[in-house]
Amino acid sequence: MASFSFGDGNARKLLALPLYAAGRLLTLVVPRARDQWVFGSAAGVTEGALALWRETQPREQRTVWLTDGVAQERAAAALGIRTVPKHSWRGLWRTARAGVVVVTHGFGDVNRYGVSGAYIVQLWHGIPLKRIGIDSPETVRSAILPDQEAMRRLIGVMYRSATRRIRLLPAASHLVRARLESAFSLPDESVPVLGEPRVDVLSQGSPEERRDRARTAIAEATGPIGDGRLLLYAPTWRDGDADPAIPAPEDWALLGALLDRHDAILLVRSHPLGAGEYTPPVPDPRVRLLGSDLVADVTPLLSGLDVLITDYSSLAYDSSLVPLPVVYLAPDEAAYAARRGFYGTYADVAGDDPATTWAEAAAQLDRILGDDESRCARIEQARRLDARVHAFRDGRNAHRVYRAIVDATRHPRATSRKDTV
Repeated sequence: MASFSFGDGNARKLLALPLYAAGRLLTLVVPRARDQWVFGSAAGVTEGALALWRETQPREQRTVWLTDGVAQERAAAALGIRTVPKHSWRGLWRTARAGVVVVTHGFGDVNRYGVSGAYIVQLWHGIPLKRIGIDSPETVRSAILPDQEAMRRLIGVMYRSATRRIRLLPAASHLVRARLESAFSLPDESVPVLGEPRVDVLSQGSPEERRDRARTAIAEATGPIGDGRLLLYAPTWRDGDADPAIPAPEDWALLGALLDRHDAILLVRSHPLGAGEYTPPVPDPRVRLLGSDLVADVTPLLSGLDVLITDYSSLAYDSSLVPLPVVYLAPDEAAYAARRGFYGTYADVAGDDPATTWAEAAAQLDRILGDDESRCARIEQARRLDARVHAFRDGRNAHRVYRAIVDATRHPRATSRKDTV
């Protein structure tokens, strides 16, 4: 499993400062073409970037996806998307020439040295519960002089200088808008409430159609599922540290009995940048891994689930569109709040009874799976969360974002002279 930490990532950025300077010089002399778009995503050819790419077709003909490796190239080819390796000279050139640059995680989704001067669209990859960006102390950690306040301030200045290049960061609601403006140090006009393209799939078609599509995709990825109920465990990323809720042998035994009793399957979706091992000591056909190597974007699969188990993941917000019952399992809430922090309080999302052990989580799961009243109460909790964080549920978020980009880049006062060349 891949692992990443802000400390190591920031250290690499500091060492690459000469390359950033060279890239800046290149973008000062290379004219951008308003009708050229480049797309990229750290998650692969998926998520909000893919939803927006589909919305651009066939109106925007000069689009290309910047890929990182053979797997992404194959995924793009299967969708009929033109690609260029992002770390190549062509990747740098296409980024430097593009009038519109679309990312979901950071500028490294494309060729990071060629983004200056473009109309940058940051789609992000989830509504934040934990603090992100400049709001989080983790963002300014560095493996180089990690205890020096001056180094953290320098990284903070670099971060703000970079994020202020973002021209459009669509928000799911006004509540979410305030978080994104703060995290990315952006003005109001750069963070309009348009909805997230990545969750359109949870609002398109009937609930029955969405559930059938999702369960078919889950079966294709993990094997036959029959008519059994599906549970998903999806812990969030802990900045390179292991998940403290990885089940112990006695937890696996408890979960196995629960799954047998309710004819259920547990899907485990560990974070692609996390660390930890999620294999039961005794193989159990009712426990199946659903990593990013099998399914790049889990969002479309939420409609096929019966319960979500998570801690601080933005999937809790996404799943409220279904809506799904959620069991919150957070053994390290106090420590996580002290290190990373939350927007609002954890209780605002998880309620007053988050589990701290798998035994507590299993008891809650037992009630949800075995008692309609308990299940309906959790669904109602999800609906209340949905009403707070989502302004749109019409499946047209990508369309609104596309129109906002076109309106901005086609208007002479909304673009720089260089962007309109």
